[in-house]
Amino acid sequence: MNSGVNATPRTGRLGRFLDSQGIARPLAWGYVGLTLFMVGDGIEQGFLAPYLDELGFSAASIAALFSAYGVVVAVSAWLAGALAEAWGPRRVMLIGAALWVVLEVAFLVGVMQHSYTLMITAFAVRAVGYPFFAYGFLVWVTMDTPDEVMGKAVGWYWFANAMGLGVISAYFAGLVIPLVGELVTLWLTIAFVAAGALIIATLVTSRGGRSGITVKDTVSGLVQGVTIIKDVPRVGIGGMVRLINTISFYAFAVFLSVHMVNVIGFSLPQWQAIWGTMLAANVAANLLAGYASDRVGRINVIAWGGGIGTAVSVLALYYVPEAIGPNFAVVMAIGIVYGLALGMYVPLSAVVPLLAPRHKASAVAVLNLGAGLSNFGGPLLAGLVGPLGIAPVVWILAGLYVVGFFLTYGLRQPGVEVTTS
Repeated sequence: MNSGVNATPRTGRLGRFLDSQGIARPLAWGYVGLTLFMVGDGIEQGFLAPYLDELGFSAASIAALFSAYGVVVAVSAWLAGALAEAWGPRRVMLIGAALWVVLEVAFLVGVMQHSYTLMITAFAVRAVGYPFFAYGFLVWVTMDTPDEVMGKAVGWYWFANAMGLGVISAYFAGLVIPLVGELVTLWLTIAFVAAGALIIATLVTSRGGRSGITVKDTVSGLVQGVTIIKDVPRVGIGGMVRLINTISFYAFAVFLSVHMVNVIGFSLPQWQAIWGTMLAANVAANLLAGYASDRVGRINVIAWGGGIGTAVSVLALYYVPEAIGPNFAVVMAIGIVYGLALGMYVPLSAVVPLLAPRHKASAVAVLNLGAGLSNFGGPLLAGLVGPLGIAPVVWILAGLYVVGFFLTYGLRQPGVEVTTS
């Protein structure tokens, strides 16, 4: 009896602490589930392409594989929010996880049999699983978190997402591949995804779902995911700002490393260290931006920290090395600032749902669509490096962030900022 009595206050104190940090108690385990899923989804990122190259697949075939994946992710990112409106986030997440596991098995069978048709089909369809699970949980967070701590909540969301996708997964792959090889490591991804899904199914206590799925609800959710832009035009502006957010990152991934190594003169390990530290700074910024936004204003953090900060650091990443050469310490510092600035867009995930409080899932669907289009648009802009040169493309990227600065102030309306009595 005594142990039960004593447990309640401890649980209460922990719960109140989590609530104050933006982690709604019924969703607390969901952040763990998200991290595990993202580890499973991210393990392959650093070695799948070179592994397939070693197996004899052509560069064109590998590029087509990832292009098909990217297109499906962009569409599914929008669907994740639209269907969460109709079906509930838990159901969308579990469907995503199930598709991921089944299609990953099919993909790996294709790899083992050297069947490119099976590989590209399974890999493309598997792309539905990631946004359904990850963005489905983002919808859940926006639905079940009090508005006054929404900035912190989405900060924790993106922190868990990035820790799993870009940090833990990379370390895991680096430790395990030398022991068991690439193929076994790829099979191990299924265990992480399954563990994340199990947590969502059993330990997340928020309702997060509807009792049944009807055709009417499904059609209504999909339609709302489009008409929300007409009904609440600021949501469309938010989607545009989200597109701008990561467009330089996806463009830089295509051409910046080649420029830094072949033209500026960094060694490949030096540039990898700069790039990796930039990503680590971005992970930290995801959390920092959420907390800062609930104190100094969400719009201010996005506009100044994100828009102006990224515009300046994008230019600095090109012009400073051009002026001083391969100075490792200086360019590392600029990379850290760039990673921090990218993370200052995190409060956008709090602002946009609050623009349409009765249809938060549909608003998140538009935000997700912007993220998917950014993934597509960055490499598209990088393709202009050939005909235009690097400097004009860098100025185009910086100019987009300045445009985003002004667009961000178009998101102002009552209810999107924390109000204090």
